[in-house]
Amino acid sequence: MTQRILVTGASGFIGRHALAPLVKAGAEVHAVSRSPLDNAPPHVIAHRTDLLDQVERHQLVREVRPQLILHAAWETAHGRFWTAPANLDWAAASLELAREAAEHALERFVGVGTCFEYAYGNDGDCHEQSTPIAPYTLYATAKDATRRALAAFAETAGLGFAWGRVFLLYGPGETPTRLVPHVARNLLAGRQAPISKGLAVRDFIDARDAGNALAALALSPVNGPVNIASGQGVTVRELALTLGRLAGRTELVEIGALAERQEPERLVADIARLRDEVGFDAIRPLEEGLAEALDHWRGETEAEPE
Repeated sequence: MTQRILVTGASGFIGRHALAPLVKAGAEVHAVSRSPLDNAPPHVIAHRTDLLDQVERHQLVREVRPQLILHAAWETAHGRFWTAPANLDWAAASLELAREAAEHALERFVGVGTCFEYAYGNDGDCHEQSTPIAPYTLYATAKDATRRALAAFAETAGLGFAWGRVFLLYGPGETPTRLVPHVARNLLAGRQAPISKGLAVRDFIDARDAGNALAALALSPVNGPVNIASGQGVTVRELALTLGRLAGRTELVEIGALAERQEPERLVADIARLRDEVGFDAIRPLEEGLAEALDHWRGETEAEPE
């Protein structure tokens, strides 16, 4: 039988990249978002729904009766999501979505978490089973609380449940104020590209690869938390200088011009579960992904009116 899959946040930075692999796997894919779903892959059934609206959410679940939910919708406004009260709304709506769907045909629920659920101060790579969980922002705390409640509910209801902990995203089409487009757009315009000292070590993954990895996790029988990451650490400084080299403007990367943030010194994933249990290892090298992101922003810059 064709599996009915509901993907939430389907117009978002990650969710839109999970659609095509799910269609390719032969699923009946229903994509839901609050904004229009432009450029969706063929055969995707789009639903424009506000999941924070109880009536709209009820109607969607009754109409689709999903057997599997890949839940990527959440508060994502750059710079605001860390402390936005809407994190509490999304935690409640996520639990209600799972409960309502379980009353119909739901068999498996896959949520999207964050690497910032992990405790700060880890010297080694973040491992799903051994690294302590200690979120300190409202965003990460709401994500972790949602995970815990969903895991308990899934066990009680007899559902499969997995939680993809996504590390640092980049890629074509991301919010212009984020790190990679901030540096890329300045370089392409011939302006100084200010960053901090850039000593923090991060695990960056292209959003296209993250979307594909989440689709693979959703389709797999793997349960529990799974890191969605490249497994490779790079300093912010190295990333910015790589963009500078690719753009031929390394001299414009202004290291130390911005203040340091109160964030962990190192956030790098152990991806053994993703690679060995889920069976996903199609992660493009960072330099290749950055070159493609740079090409994207070059096209955006050329298209801007003078």
